[in-house]
Amino acid sequence: MMNTKIVLNKFNLIFIFLLSIAISASAQEKKVAPASKELYKEIELMDSIMFRAFNSQNMEKFKSMFTEDLEWFQDNVGLIPYKTVFENFGNTFKNENKLSRELVKGSLEVHPIKDYGAIQIGSHQFKHMENGKLEIGTFKFLMIWQKKEGQWRISRVVSYDH
Repeated sequence: MMNTKIVLNKFNLIFIFLLSIAISASAQEKKVAPASKELYKEIELMDSIMFRAFNSQNMEKFKSMFTEDLEWFQDNVGLIPYKTVFENFGNTFKNENKLSRELVKGSLEVHPIKDYGAIQIGSHQFKHMENGKLEIGTFKFLMIWQKKEGQWRISRVVSYDH
């Protein structure tokens, strides 16, 4: 028969150890400051400018929102190179179904990237008419915005949850 006192002591030791780790982890300070209201508003504005160009099919303006070393990752396609990204958007803009995008309210997150720019995370809906029926898809995204010489442009996109 096992000694109950020994079992309780081992349990107490494990509990105290785990508790000290949890307290230590929660007491550590974040090393990166949260996004300021100004940064949040800047990225929110840039998102609206970019997708206003997308929704109006203004390819010149839309394309200018991205760096030329753009990497676009999509969960169901893989890595899409810059040239292919804009060939695909060109074909989408020619389509009669007129795809439009809208940011899902309350989904926007913005995080600063020191000496580079910002991370934008959120969900968006794409809508179009197909066979007389409104089709709506909601997807998640992460965009890396680079601020260079006062200009915001997207250098990386991760599109997922398709």
